[in-house]
Amino acid sequence: MFKPHVTVACMVHAQGKLLVVEERVDGRVTWNQPAGHLEADETLLEAAQRELYEETGISAQPDYFLGVQQWIAPDHTPFVRFLFGLDLPATVTTTPHDSDIDCCWWLSPAQILSAETLRSPLVAESVRLWQQGARYPLQLIAPYQWPFHEGAHNASA
Repeated sequence: MFKPHVTVACMVHAQGKLLVVEERVDGRVTWNQPAGHLEADETLLEAAQRELYEETGISAQPDYFLGVQQWIAPDHTPFVRFLFGLDLPATVTTTPHDSDIDCCWWLSPAQILSAETLRSPLVAESVRLWQQGARYPLQLIAPYQWPFHEGAHNASA
């Protein structure tokens, strides 16, 4: 049965810089947006907020939705990634709470796009998507009848 990994990521922007998290994957230093897997019983927006806090210490709700990315990793793992955006008035000090995150960096889009340490091609693609300027309201991915209550019935598709 086909079961893609559902993930969320957050582009955090302040003063012309974008925030990346640094982590080691198979012993190699990599950069990524604050990102991770959707967990049971949470909405996509809740997952994005949780990952942002765990990986950077920033407690904030994304401002907008940037899009959905579908990708198959080199090991044939399929991913569906929901990309959010957050604009801050100024760069902030970060405090990762996730032991997998070594540190965070505020970098220019050009520094990210030219880096050889990106965790996946989705990191650069996310920067390009953000640079294109499209911003969608969070209502675009609003959950339906969330949370599902015992006795409530969802409409058939």
